[in-house]
Amino acid sequence: MKQFLSAVAVCLVTASASMAQGIKMPAPSPTQTIKQQFALSAVEVTYSRPLAKGRTVMGDLVPYDKLWRTGANNATKITFGEDVKLNGQAVPAGEYALYTVPSRSGWEIVLNKGVKNWGIDGYKKEDDVVRFQTESSELPFAVESFMITFENVRPTTMTMMLLWEKTMVPIEITADIDGKVMAQIDQAMKNAEKKPYFSAAMYYYESGKDLKQALAWADQATKEDAKAFWVFHLKAKIQARLGDKAGAKATAQQSIELAKAAKNDDYVALNEKLIANL
Repeated sequence: MKQFLSAVAVCLVTASASMAQGIKMPAPSPTQTIKQQFALSAVEVTYSRPLAKGRTVMGDLVPYDKLWRTGANNATKITFGEDVKLNGQAVPAGEYALYTVPSRSGWEIVLNKGVKNWGIDGYKKEDDVVRFQTESSELPFAVESFMITFENVRPTTMTMMLLWEKTMVPIEITADIDGKVMAQIDQAMKNAEKKPYFSAAMYYYESGKDLKQALAWADQATKEDAKAFWVFHLKAKIQARLGDKAGAKATAQQSIELAKAAKNDDYVALNEKLIANL
């Protein structure tokens, strides 16, 4: 009987161990992937998000003046779809490990080729692509889970924010896309069967280029689609910037009538505001 009970006990222990190995548990530092459309491509970050859990983070859990994986588990990975600059430092398109060196006075940002590293294990300084200093600031509130986010996203600039506990670290990302866009416009205007009049006019208006050319393209776009209230609104804005208030008012009024017919109250309001500001 004792031998039988011993055998049963061994079986139960083995079965329990097997079941425990098969249990699916929540990750203590869950992985997040964020992807932000930017310039002509996107920036993507994959990282793990540890929690503070009442602990002192900066200077303790995350030591000062030592290389940090910028998260938990695997090295944080950041991918750029095109050439960019981080705080003015040139970074070619590609995938990198994002490391940081926190300190009281500011942070050092490191992009490294070791994308398969487990945390800082395997890190080699000779694999650094860029390394630069950036400032940090204190938040008026606490962030429980380590967070990476993108703010102030504009066509060629945005800010990547690192936030945890009461610390915020901004990293400015910029891209030079004007030459690429202008080349596309020139090519399309020469060779495309359907000319991108509206898109080209919008780019010229938004980037402060030749407004007379932008107006000519907007005119062509209104001829192609006489009911496109959004095109008439762009034309009105171009006229206003050129100083043609009377023309801008007349075009904005056309856009209002077309927007009303299409039951688009947003563009009615946009045009009314444009007229009021003339």
